Amino acid sequence: MNKILLLLLTALPLSIIAQTVKVIDYETNKPIEYVTISINDNFITTDKNGEFDISVFKHKKHVEFLHISYKKEIISYQEIENANYVIYLKKISKQIDQITIAANRWEQELSEVPVKITFLDVENLARTNPQTTADLLASSGEIFIQKSQLGGGSPMIRGFAANRILIVVDGVRMNNAIYRSGNLQNVIAIDPNSLQQAEVILGPGSVIYGSDAIGGVMDFHTKIAQLSHNKKTRFAANYLTRYSSVNQEKTGHLDFSIGLQKIATLTSISYSDFGDLKMGTIGNEEYIRPEYVDIINGKDSVIQNSNYNIQKKSSYNQLNFLQKVRFKPNKYWDINYAFHYSESSDIPRYDRLTQYRDDKLKYAQWYYGPQKWLMNNLSIKNQKETVFFNESKLTLVYQDYTESRNDRKFDKDEIRKRTENVKIATVNIDFDKEFSENTSLFYGAEAIHNIVYSKGILENINNGESENYASRYPDNSTYSSASAYLQFKHHFTKKLTLNSGIRYSYVILEADLDTTFYQFPFTKIENKTGALSGSVGFAYSTEKNWQFNLNFATGFRAPNIDDVGKVFDSEPGMVVVPNPNLKPEYVYSSEFSIAKREENLFFEVVAFYSFLDNAMVRGDFDFDGQDSIYYDGTLSKVESLVNTDEAVVYGGQIAASVNFLKYLKLKTNYTYTKGYDKEGNPLRHVSPSFGSTHFSVKYKKIFADFYSQYNSEISFENLAGGEADKPHIYATDKNGNPYSPSWWTLNIRTSVEVKKYLTINIGVENILDHRYRPYSSGIVAPGRNFIFTIAGKI
Repeated sequence: MNKILLLLLTALPLSIIAQTVKVIDYETNKPIEYVTISINDNFITTDKNGEFDISVFKHKKHVEFLHISYKKEIISYQEIENANYVIYLKKISKQIDQITIAANRWEQELSEVPVKITFLDVENLARTNPQTTADLLASSGEIFIQKSQLGGGSPMIRGFAANRILIVVDGVRMNNAIYRSGNLQNVIAIDPNSLQQAEVILGPGSVIYGSDAIGGVMDFHTKIAQLSHNKKTRFAANYLTRYSSVNQEKTGHLDFSIGLQKIATLTSISYSDFGDLKMGTIGNEEYIRPEYVDIINGKDSVIQNSNYNIQKKSSYNQLNFLQKVRFKPNKYWDINYAFHYSESSDIPRYDRLTQYRDDKLKYAQWYYGPQKWLMNNLSIKNQKETVFFNESKLTLVYQDYTESRNDRKFDKDEIRKRTENVKIATVNIDFDKEFSENTSLFYGAEAIHNIVYSKGILENINNGESENYASRYPDNSTYSSASAYLQFKHHFTKKLTLNSGIRYSYVILEADLDTTFYQFPFTKIENKTGALSGSVGFAYSTEKNWQFNLNFATGFRAPNIDDVGKVFDSEPGMVVVPNPNLKPEYVYSSEFSIAKREENLFFEVVAFYSFLDNAMVRGDFDFDGQDSIYYDGTLSKVESLVNTDEAVVYGGQIAASVNFLKYLKLKTNYTYTKGYDKEGNPLRHVSPSFGSTHFSVKYKKIFADFYSQYNSEISFENLAGGEADKPHIYATDKNGNPYSPSWWTLNIRTSVEVKKYLTINIGVENILDHRYRPYSSGIVAPGRNFIFTIAGKI
């Protein structure tokens, strides 16, 4: 009797322990957090120890394990019991099993999508060491980044850039009414350390996202507030601190989340301080910075630079903050609120500060004022199936964006200050309806309203007195749009998938022009445009992991306030004036790709062709009958954006990677793009051919990546006209003409996981210390850069 009692007492704690299941990574033996376990609409998730209580699933025949980075597993309770309550999950092969959200706003397997999508390596962010999100995009090797200043980063995708590509954060478009056709730095407002997932659609995305998505869509998803799977409070935290020698970068980041069963919060904060950037020492001496302007005793003074390779007046800093609150009252409703805030310091416009006139520095000051971006985002998701949808999502958003431009010429007492503030309200409603296992419909509607406030003043730097000056944009102007879309997916067979869609958008722009400073021949701009866009594509997969994609798509961009209403100097001796008669521009694009996706092998070839019709480009114009006017004291030729151009962009991409000898990986990609207008002139935003090659080693807790990045030359003959007019940012060829030389770098980065909560990363970029300037960039690229990062999670 005593022996039986002893056995029962011994078995009791074992039975209690047996109800806790541990989910482990098959390769690393590490616990996996955030695994969703589901059956019959009941969901729980693993905690930071990879554990969950299985008692609610006892004796069930089908228990489903889901995680965005791991292969789905469906097993029975009995099998779990037989495995001693330890479940191993295998990581998704990024070549085979990748899930995309960007394609239609809902999760979809990449093998079903007929367009090229690039996934950014957010999972290994600390290892990649991007200082900004622009640098994260560049690290993919598939997106070209232009920088006018250190606090910049304008992506170029397949010959398009700026307001012809779309930035999306948590499903909400960042593009607003004053996104310009010139280079933009807005993407740096997004904190790379707060990202959960990031994807880039290469090619038009107007069916799902509307105006501006001509060249591509950059879709960023920030970290999620995680709920607790049991009555215990769930706590998790991540931290990072980094130092970079090339600009004395000092970055600190912390995010933490607290989760109960129905409510959770997430807080993320990052601060970066960047000093003056140092260029390389080996290469073109035309790029050096021999002198700069500083104010000494109230007087502009030219200072000889003690180190010609230090790019004086390029430093800035930035703060990012994210707060999320999540409430899930039951299995059907999921309510998320997010507050995003980003603020930079003044950002010097380095390319203007290195501009000369009559052999003297032209500007004493030229800087962007603090760039501030605020977003309130309320998302309400309903997963209760109805006859009209399986899932629905309502998104209510308010954004507030502020930027300014401040410039003063050398030895002048007055600084010109132009400040813009844009307030944006957005409503999105999206639905997902699955008619059968083979047929799904995604549909929704969107409404956006922008109000633009624009002010200008002249301020005396000696006594602080100021007076009104012409604003950059018409003050109190509005830009609104309403649209609806349908996206249809159908599996003809297990191998062949059709994706097709259509969207109609209607855009209204209204602005009143101030004639105080310029006698415009008109005083009101009212622009109403409608646009229809569509796409049809096929994805065909074979049993041997080959995939063939064919896609046709149209996209459009409606004129915004920046296009029709601004007055500014595009370059010395040129002034751009408003044009009230602008119409939308359209792109007609085709894409074909072949890919081989296996566990240890990936190979992809993509060919694309785009025809841009009714393109908005700068052209000769007249202002009240005059082809030249005085602007900022200079007689300037008049230009405006006009719909007179056609253009073609074509090219290809090749990418390959292979895993061999278990621990080694070779990865390479290369992009080739060409583009011309109807006169045969090169297009401004067509990047040089570029690519990267990586050779990496991963053994247990050690990782090393030795890689090279490279760009081809753009000769003077192939340089766009607008670029040839800026010789101060280019090298000089043997004939004395500006051109963009080819360049390449060697780099290495290493990572060691010392403890579960501590990882150390050490890297060296531009090992050979080459001095080079990427195409169209105003600032010279970093020289040899030593990077030291400490990161971890709790």
